[in-house]
Amino acid sequence: MSKITAAITAVNGYVPEYVLTNQELETMVETNDEWITSRTGIKERRILKGEGLGTSDMAVPAVEGLLKKRGITAEEIDLIIFCTTTPDLPFPATANILAHKIGAKNAWGYDLQAACSGFIFGLATGAQFIESGKHTKVLVVGGDKMSSIINYEDRATCIIFGDGCGCALLEPNTEGYGIIDSVLKSDGAGSQLLFQKSGGSVSPATHETVANKEHYAYQEGQAVFKFAVTNMAEVAAEVMERNHLVADDIAWLVPHQANKRIIDATANRTGITPDRVIVNIERYGNTTNGTIPLCLWEWEDKFKKGDNLILAAFGGGFTWGSIYLKWAY
Repeated sequence: MSKITAAITAVNGYVPEYVLTNQELETMVETNDEWITSRTGIKERRILKGEGLGTSDMAVPAVEGLLKKRGITAEEIDLIIFCTTTPDLPFPATANILAHKIGAKNAWGYDLQAACSGFIFGLATGAQFIESGKHTKVLVVGGDKMSSIINYEDRATCIIFGDGCGCALLEPNTEGYGIIDSVLKSDGAGSQLLFQKSGGSVSPATHETVANKEHYAYQEGQAVFKFAVTNMAEVAAEVMERNHLVADDIAWLVPHQANKRIIDATANRTGITPDRVIVNIERYGNTTNGTIPLCLWEWEDKFKKGDNLILAAFGGGFTWGSIYLKWAY
């Protein structure tokens, strides 16, 4: 019997209509377009506007588009893994809320929280359910409404993040396509360098925590950058070396869109030339769990069956990882 691998058989994405430009940010905080662009590569980001809208509201159109592409119904989905840092509610899981909204009546699901590495962790996790033979259709969603936890008076964070959501369907493959290998890592020693100070069980919400603006994302920019620029590059190189791949073997590098300089460092470390590096950070900023699936969605028509792709990400906590996959369609 041929080995079963988990192959991506469809991708889709969604970004909100509202565009927050660097020029608009100039009216909100002490910053300017040149400063933002030179340090991050970001020109604009999308923001989900509207009362009572959460991350699942971006996931619905993304997933419905995926189902239409694949020609299947929501009732055929076995499992939903929703990778997010900004769930609709602390509980129940946004995966369950999404399942109800799209009519995935036969799916079970859960949320996966690994900050910006979440979608890669989700793909690697979903692959296990496919490879075991337990499931045949696993939906991995990566999305965040980062605007809900960003302080727009803090120029260190408000220039970076945007809102967006993407998704991928995993199905069994016996032709050697799909997810071939992954390297996943984490180090809690970095938990105080990029995190949300309050809102969890250690520091529940109080009048004081709200007044002190502790429910927003906080980061020590230089320390995070230094760790990310090294480790995201190294883990991408590691998964290539482990599979005896050189730069010429790789059709596309799909990096997390956190900072253009981190993306460039990863490309340089792996030797992959800029024309094979997927970059859309200038239009969307860092959508956290949404960056990699949005890249796959936007570049889908450029991928060819059998293409070698390297996915790489780094996130708060710290988390980081890389996946080597062969495109299946």
